[in-house]
Amino acid sequence: MKLYVKKKIPLTWSMNPSHPWGTFRNVRSSESPSSDSTEPAGETFVQSVVSEQKQEIPYEIIYSSIVVGSCILIFLLIATLLFIKRRRSKNDEKSGSILVYPSSQGNTAHFLTKEIHFSLPPLRSSSMGNLNEPCVEESDVDTECLLLPTTHNQRSNSFSCYGLGIIEPALYKSTLDLDEIQWPEGHIGRLWFSLRYEPSTEKLLVSLLKAKNLPSRTVGTVNSCDPFVRLHLLPDERRYLQSKQKKKTCNPYFDETLVFQVSCKEMSERILKLTVIDGGRTKKRCEIGHVTYVLGELDFGDGSEQQLFKMDLEKEPHEMRSDLGELLISLLYNENLNRLSATVIEARRLKFQGDKHEAYVRITLNQNYRGVKEKRTRIARPSRDGEVTFAEGFNFKLAPTQVDISSLAFHVFQATSGYDKLIGKCVLGSYMFARGKALDQWNIAISNPMEQRQEWHSLCE
Repeated sequence: MKLYVKKKIPLTWSMNPSHPWGTFRNVRSSESPSSDSTEPAGETFVQSVVSEQKQEIPYEIIYSSIVVGSCILIFLLIATLLFIKRRRSKNDEKSGSILVYPSSQGNTAHFLTKEIHFSLPPLRSSSMGNLNEPCVEESDVDTECLLLPTTHNQRSNSFSCYGLGIIEPALYKSTLDLDEIQWPEGHIGRLWFSLRYEPSTEKLLVSLLKAKNLPSRTVGTVNSCDPFVRLHLLPDERRYLQSKQKKKTCNPYFDETLVFQVSCKEMSERILKLTVIDGGRTKKRCEIGHVTYVLGELDFGDGSEQQLFKMDLEKEPHEMRSDLGELLISLLYNENLNRLSATVIEARRLKFQGDKHEAYVRITLNQNYRGVKEKRTRIARPSRDGEVTFAEGFNFKLAPTQVDISSLAFHVFQATSGYDKLIGKCVLGSYMFARGKALDQWNIAISNPMEQRQEWHSLCE
């Protein structure tokens, strides 16, 4: 017969919650190795350990949760207060109310307002009279006249001294010209410009202002034009100044100032030519019209005054007459024979010096500014009308490849007993050597072989 002795084993737990099973292992190692006696005790011990663990509370997790939640609430509260404050400030700015505070000196009131950026019209004595004097004009309504405050140490609460509500007739005066409403038939445009000459610096300042009623490339539209202005000082047409191009407008505003360097002596001999060009047209039809002005008629004074001009455009510029005379020349080009025929027909209004009035013409074929061949007419005398008739033709070899580098120079001399005196000259050739009518006659003769064309050309020095 076996006897079972139950022995109570004291449980000693460590207070360290991080190692709850360390003591359990120590207790198990000290138990009896008998399996029959330890099984019930082991089950009871495990149940007691589990129950002890369930009763423990994780205080550190609870503390950390409380701290995080408090921070979030504080942040939300601050953000809400800032939002409300910003919204109130915006409403105050929009309202723009005026606060009135009583004055400690008397019954007058001071107006304290926020700064508002605006400008008041200037005081007009013609429309309001003297502001310091009471109004004298009669009125149907019994109102007191406003007086300016005599003291300057306080702000005025009335803006009546600036004449608000009073109409100034000059501001509403119509500046529209009747000529701009009804343009004449065949009108091709009008140009506004101003001139000023500075004698001290010898500068001619041409200010381009605007142009109106320029023809449009497309019928019925007002924006099919890309204009710009080209300026020449005749008789020199090789050098020019040019404005900026304006896109898609028949009424452009240029607002540019172009400067020519001209001496006082040359001012009386030069002619200003302004050509309006449409950059969107073909090269042959790009010129809309011309305006010419004789600079000798300009009264420049000391150079401080600027004179304004308004002139209509013309299809062809005014022909500039030279004091030296004119020469009638005919050109004919034979493409098959590579031959250029130049005929000197006659001259008129030649400026002779002395009593012996006899003249002849010397013709020089130049290539790259170098004389290749030279010929001359016979000596002729003027008729009663003052015209000198030559009627002589000359032939020059000119291949198509040499057209762009060639030119014909016509020099008119006065035959004297000593040295012959040069009266004047004119040059016909390509774009490198000629401009205006001289260039046009050369291009037409070359592009239309076997067609004779003659033109009068002014002589220059």
